[in-house]
Amino acid sequence: MEPPEHMNAEGPRQVSLLLPMRTVLLVAATAGVLAAFWAIGETFLVVFIGIFLALVFEFPLRYVMKRTGMSRGLAAAVTVIGTALLVTVVALIFLVPLVGGVRDFLQQLPTTVEQLRESDELSSVGDTGAAENVQAGSEQIAASVPDAIKSVLGIAGGFVSTFLVCFTIIFICVFLLSDIANLKRALGSVLMPGEEERWLGVWERVTSSISRWAIGVVVIATIAGTTQGLTAWLLGSSYALGLGVIAGLLDMIPNIGATLAGIILVPALWAEEGLTAAIIMLVVLLVYQQVENNILTPKIQGKAVSLSGFFIIVAVTLFGALLGVLGALTAVPLAATIQIFIQELTKARRAKVAAAKAALEGPVGQEPALDAPTDQGQLTAPA
Repeated sequence: MEPPEHMNAEGPRQVSLLLPMRTVLLVAATAGVLAAFWAIGETFLVVFIGIFLALVFEFPLRYVMKRTGMSRGLAAAVTVIGTALLVTVVALIFLVPLVGGVRDFLQQLPTTVEQLRESDELSSVGDTGAAENVQAGSEQIAASVPDAIKSVLGIAGGFVSTFLVCFTIIFICVFLLSDIANLKRALGSVLMPGEEERWLGVWERVTSSISRWAIGVVVIATIAGTTQGLTAWLLGSSYALGLGVIAGLLDMIPNIGATLAGIILVPALWAEEGLTAAIIMLVVLLVYQQVENNILTPKIQGKAVSLSGFFIIVAVTLFGALLGVLGALTAVPLAATIQIFIQELTKARRAKVAAAKAALEGPVGQEPALDAPTDQGQLTAPA
């Protein structure tokens, strides 16, 4: 009996995989960079914040240079350090009462939830498992507030390290802004003729998107916090300052921030001032959200970023998991930056696809032409 054809008397076959040295080196370099980032995570985060702030300050810096005639280095120092000093002064004046307002509200959360459970409108759900879970969660938050406040204020020996981190971030920002012209020249020196204008244009688009987005977010969040905190104060809430701060901070989170603010503010007013105050706060939130979406954001930010709601939520989720709260807050400009690079890299391909489609469709309103059959191309029946 003969062996089957697939059996080879010489034994099993050996398959060799050949990898170019360039590919091996590229993979090894990528792995090394990722390992380095993992090892210096905190330091990398400081550098990232410094670079991000430099992009944010680019357009304010140009405005200062235009109005004062200062050199770029001097204008960078004045703009960044002046802003840091202003923020420090404001923090010294308002930080303690603002943080105190948030602390008081969070520490009273168990009482607020208990009042909601005992209210006439919600008495039917007061003894359910969901209500008990909310009560337990509020108690856990209230218990952890003192430690969180200490971390925010830099108490318990963290002042020196916090100062050094802030000092490092500020000077990374200042020196990058001062040296950005040299960096552009260095980038242009390694690009082929014609490519320099292309990639410097991408740099400009990224800088514009990040700067306009960040400035707009701070302005809009301030308006949101002021509007909702003032409404809570007019309705008689004793936690109006803390509620305004919470609303402003949550408003920085795209798409879902206003909803989260409503989930906190409306029940808080309900528990403290009754159902009528809660309904008024809900109406104010809904009206303000329409004003923000249709008037404030288009006027202040314009089209700084052009991302769909789906990609914004995905970006917030992914960058939030990677960088925490900072990642959630910077997710939109980071995603917009990635989008700008992808659009530039695929520009030629998209142009070819558009040209091919236009050639197939022909002139507007005209059916695509069909090739006329020729004598040589016709089939004849057999004799």
